[in-house]
Amino acid sequence: MSIPILVAIEGGGTKFICAVGNQTGEILAKNHIPTTTPSETLGRVIAFLQEQERELGQFRAIGIACFGPLDPQPASPTYGKILPTPKPGWTNADIVGKIQAAFDIPITFDTDVNGAALGEWRWGAARELDTFIYLTIGTGIGGGGLINNQLMHGLIHPEMGHIRIPHDFEADPFEGICPFHKDCFEGLASGPAIQARWGQPAETLSPDHPAWKLEAHYIALALANYICTLSPQRIILGGGVSKQTHIFPQIHNEVQSILNKYIQSPQILAHIQDYIVPAGLGEQAGVLGALALAQQAFNVKL
Repeated sequence: MSIPILVAIEGGGTKFICAVGNQTGEILAKNHIPTTTPSETLGRVIAFLQEQERELGQFRAIGIACFGPLDPQPASPTYGKILPTPKPGWTNADIVGKIQAAFDIPITFDTDVNGAALGEWRWGAARELDTFIYLTIGTGIGGGGLINNQLMHGLIHPEMGHIRIPHDFEADPFEGICPFHKDCFEGLASGPAIQARWGQPAETLSPDHPAWKLEAHYIALALANYICTLSPQRIILGGGVSKQTHIFPQIHNEVQSILNKYIQSPQILAHIQDYIVPAGLGEQAGVLGALALAQQAFNVKL
């Protein structure tokens, strides 16, 4: 019996990554497509996948892990669409409808961070856990994960990047860049916020630059809130910040200081370096997460 061929689509604000693979996590073909207009971007996605289907054989399911906000609820009239977003031209873009019209097979649609979380659970740093958080900190900040082995959903989906955290204007007079909230977590600690505050991209800042002490502080404030609210078994950090390994000890110390021994767990008190960790799949978390979503769609169909 042949191994089912699955499709993974990671929809990002700057590029869409399309991959064809299988349930083992093996990637058979992959392509990067710039995010321009919905019509052009999705048209190129479909053209690439149609070419791969002719070469590799019939696809069995598709997983789409996409930037948002979006509607992941199948019963909703706006299911599969991008909700109001700062990304120009993408509000109300019908992602699932466009892909479904080209490939009449099961599709699972979720946020990019929930997809990455599922990938980390299947192949990365969250294996054997049933409740954890995956947070990406880069161009934007988003969070997802599993609670009791179920991806986080609800009214719509988590928006962990837009929580309010304490902002000391004397220590940090930067007003924040979020177009909706100014100084929410994303508005203060995302990659564009770092660049706007310091005048240069985060990746060009030296490890001893004062930006990183402030960044670690904001991340720790957010993580302390998530710990108290969701009690995750582990917190996984992806995105550009996961490459800045020098700030992880600062984050660990700040989280312990903020919680002040209130959470009596050995993971936090004695083993926090194994509790707040970089993404195990690195930059592959998103596309492998989309592949894991496709695996879910295929298994549900079975």
